[in-house]
Amino acid sequence: MVPKTFTVEEGWEYLKNNGILKLIRILEGRSEPSFTIAESMMLYTTVYNMCNQHPRPDNSEKVYKKYQEVFEEYIIPKVLPSIKEKHGEIMLMELVKRWVNHKIMIRWLSRFFEYLSRSYLVKKLDFSSLEELGVKHFRNLVYLEVGRNAIDVVITLINKEREGQQIDRGLLKNVSDFFIEIGSVCINCYEMDFEALMLQDTSEYYSRKASKWIVEDSCPDYMLKAEECLKRERDRVFHYMHPSTEKKLVEKVQHELLMVKSKQLLEKECSGFCALLREEKVEDLSRMYRLYHEIPQGLENIASIYKEHITGEGTALVKEAEDAATNQDASKVGVQEQVLIRKITKLLDKYVAQVNDLFSNHSLFNKALKEAFEVFCNKTVAGRSSAELLAASCDNILHKGGNESDEDIEETLEKVVKLLAFIYDKDLFAEFYRKKLARRLLFDRGANEDHEKSILSKMKQQCGGLFTSKMEGMVTDIILAREYQTKSVEYLRSNSNANPGIDFSVTVLTSGFWPTYKSFNLSLPTEMAKCVQVFKDFYDTQTKHRRLTWIYSLGTCNINAKFETKTIELIVSTYQAAALVLFNSSDRLSFSEIRTQLNLTDDDLVRLLHSLSCAKYKILKKDPNTKTISPTDNFEFNYKFTDRMRRIKIPVPPVDERKKVIEAVDKDRRYTIDAAIVRIMKSRKVLELQKLVIECVEQLSNMFKPDIKLIKKRIEDLITRDFLERDQDNPSMFKYLA
Repeated sequence: MVPKTFTVEEGWEYLKNNGILKLIRILEGRSEPSFTIAESMMLYTTVYNMCNQHPRPDNSEKVYKKYQEVFEEYIIPKVLPSIKEKHGEIMLMELVKRWVNHKIMIRWLSRFFEYLSRSYLVKKLDFSSLEELGVKHFRNLVYLEVGRNAIDVVITLINKEREGQQIDRGLLKNVSDFFIEIGSVCINCYEMDFEALMLQDTSEYYSRKASKWIVEDSCPDYMLKAEECLKRERDRVFHYMHPSTEKKLVEKVQHELLMVKSKQLLEKECSGFCALLREEKVEDLSRMYRLYHEIPQGLENIASIYKEHITGEGTALVKEAEDAATNQDASKVGVQEQVLIRKITKLLDKYVAQVNDLFSNHSLFNKALKEAFEVFCNKTVAGRSSAELLAASCDNILHKGGNESDEDIEETLEKVVKLLAFIYDKDLFAEFYRKKLARRLLFDRGANEDHEKSILSKMKQQCGGLFTSKMEGMVTDIILAREYQTKSVEYLRSNSNANPGIDFSVTVLTSGFWPTYKSFNLSLPTEMAKCVQVFKDFYDTQTKHRRLTWIYSLGTCNINAKFETKTIELIVSTYQAAALVLFNSSDRLSFSEIRTQLNLTDDDLVRLLHSLSCAKYKILKKDPNTKTISPTDNFEFNYKFTDRMRRIKIPVPPVDERKKVIEAVDKDRRYTIDAAIVRIMKSRKVLELQKLVIECVEQLSNMFKPDIKLIKKRIEDLITRDFLERDQDNPSMFKYLA
């Protein structure tokens, strides 16, 4: 028993002999029973009495210093030498064992000296707790001596495992926990010491590996190794490192294996990214995406190469079509262009599927795909713009006479309309499409009205309602025109006196929806003029506020021509019919006489007479008998004409409207740019030239790609028309004039 009254030295002697030395013997593995409750209470009471020797002053500070001496007197002579005399993996085992013992020592001593924590340390906020003090002593006396050596051994073991050797993962887990625990009371030893050195060594290790593999392996083999390395590094973290290490460790491996060697890997001649795309190596491409997707900005180089690859493939298709069109006659050029559109749609399907399936529909690859298609989808072929080619392709699909089923047509239309997204000159496409749509609707050349509505619905979804409003109006017009035709037939039945004696039909159109056509005041023969008057009388009964303008250039006639051998039904244009009917009352007519009676321009009359006298079917005889029409020519009806068919169609030489369409679109663009500039300035009031141009381009880019010079020219024009004015002090600043 310890006496109730004693000096600090006497109390310490009892505490040392009955508590501390016994604890050390237990830790050293000697056969010693553990502390009983009574022994623990006696040791606690001894510490209490040492601190409270009344009426003497408080001795807690002395006892606190004695507590620190316990660790020093045990660690320096016993613990540290036992660790330092060992090496390698054995040293790590000893370190872990000594640390486990030290934590036991801290736990027991903290119980014995608990009074210090409850009475003395609560008042000393800048003092370490008993537990912290014990950890600090092990850190200062052991870790600072052998810590670096231990870290080197751990890193060596990790590298052995990387090379395929078996190691004691449990030991490394314990060492890792030691680094974490020893740094809990001061600096983070795990992160600042172990992790920093381990990550540096990892970089060096994988840098060496990458330099070797990039030379020896193909791109797919290299990626397989990189993927396996990343998987194993994550597994290492899971088994014997702190979870916070995973992100840093993976980033180091990714940097050395994937980013540093990115250019060499992706551009490998026979197995790089482009080679994988050409050979459609789905698994390897997916692996490449997975590996680089995890790296910030890792996909940018791949997406850039992807764009170049698609651009090259598409440009090759355009060049192939261009060469074919150059080497073939004009009649087959259209066929080559249709083949090109089909190939491009097939290419789009291929790469859209690739982006979705292999690259998870990533925005970078969608952007690369869009930009690549924009490059070659806006090239010209045989002098024809992409907008015209696409409109012609749609016309070809929707034309009568195709062998495709309705489902195939719908699928093809879907693909073709997708190409519209890549066309810059959407307004030009719309105008060409309207021209061709008009011919399909007016001459009943369309395969199916539902298909017409379907493609317009797809365009509307892609480009907006304004883009298709006129086209939709054209389709609606045809439906309404049929109703007018039905009513006109009923009108003629109920007014027998009004019947002109020949069958005729009229299509009433809304001028705002349809393309602009030349309207001549053609002098019709009496029979045809009567039809016009009859329909006008009927139309006046339906509405009083609309005026009819007759577009004879779009009309067709079926006339019976009596030749010497037989009567043949001729399918001709209204102009051709009017000219032929003139020969019912005249045997011979000169060029000027026909021009006077029909009231046509020379150019239109030349085309008309050429189709009747110089083309395949020579319904008229021309004097002199040459291949061209001149104002001095005379014409007679060719009674001796014959043909094996009883019904023939006499075509009129087509007018090349491409130039007029392009001119009309250019004119509309000037108005559109003006409107955009005024809208912007009306909302901004004052704006700098550069910003005005940028905003104008942004607003118009959904319909066409405006020329910067044209925008500046329109700005100058608006200034002269008093919509805008320049700032007197800053010429590049513009003000809106309300």
